[in-house]
Amino acid sequence: MPPKQRQVKIEQRGALAAIQALQQRSDEELAAETKHKAAALAILGARASERFDAEQARAYFQRAIAAARPQERMQIRRMADASLALAERRAGDLKQAVERLGQTPPSGRQMLALRAMGLLLPPSSAGVLARVRGILLIILLIVVLLALGLGVVELISLPFGGIGVAPGVLLGLILVAIVVAVLIMVGRRRRDKARATAGAGPGR
Repeated sequence: MPPKQRQVKIEQRGALAAIQALQQRSDEELAAETKHKAAALAILGARASERFDAEQARAYFQRAIAAARPQERMQIRRMADASLALAERRAGDLKQAVERLGQTPPSGRQMLALRAMGLLLPPSSAGVLARVRGILLIILLIVVLLALGLGVVELISLPFGGIGVAPGVLLGLILVAIVVAVLIMVGRRRRDKARATAGAGPGR
């Protein structure tokens, strides 16, 4: 019995090593992978979940589990649970799934952002009421951001005699767009840095 348990652990480490080795490959290269097919499909599923495409992520993970060896399936199922929780904006389930994978759970800020996204952009499986609520919240958010942008522009223009409402709204919109673009760029850089750190960690 003990040798069998050891073999299972070795197989799981092998699956994880294959996933880590394939992380830098393109989607086309992963789709064409034959030696580590299960690992390649699992990575494609994880990438689909990052695009919040739950349907495609589920399809990839189903194929990955079918192609995996019995010793690898538990780990891939855990990856699927975490990825689908992300794709479907289920913050609480995501935290538990990531912990079962033995990884650091998302920070409180990331969990808050995912919950907010779940309200604004509910998954396709959500009901009609959730989608209508999301549309109304997006409209409200746009109005609030425009009001904040207009307020900042009016405040800046006060020493120069103020500015009209129409030009103020336009400049406020531009200001909000710039701020949002900067936040997106910073978020992507942090995500890429985290991926690079995670990929380099096992080799150290």
